[in-house]
Amino acid sequence: MQIWVDADACPAVIKDILFRVADRLRLPLTLVANRLLRVPPSPYIRARQVPRGFDVADRHIMDEVAAGDLVVTADIPLAAALIEKGAFALSPRGEFYRADSIRERLGLRDFMEGLRGAGVDISGPAALSQADRQAFANQLDRFLAQRGPR
Repeated sequence: MQIWVDADACPAVIKDILFRVADRLRLPLTLVANRLLRVPPSPYIRARQVPRGFDVADRHIMDEVAAGDLVVTADIPLAAALIEKGAFALSPRGEFYRADSIRERLGLRDFMEGLRGAGVDISGPAALSQADRQAFANQLDRFLAQRGPR
């Protein structure tokens, strides 16, 4: 199993949690972004810079991910595609995207995007809270404990 990160919009605090987990458990962790990323020196952690462009990082992740891999992303369309491919998708707020609810999430996302496109002022997501960070760390720990040592 490998952990992938849709890193362009991933909060630094979440990346730090992932860095510690990758080293502690000796799990391969790959961050994918269209900008240069700094990662700590580790045989388990790497960063891949992809060209700028719409969904280039998402496509790279989809091309490389395998069934059973974990991807950290806030991108709902990417999460839907990952689930179809047999991978797991976890938001930086600690919520696993599920096959039984992803279509509803996509519909809500499209609805909100339509409102914004029509000029309705809709605030973005709230800042990542300490509770969100803790939820992410807890979900990640539970997921990795269920997967067992590799």
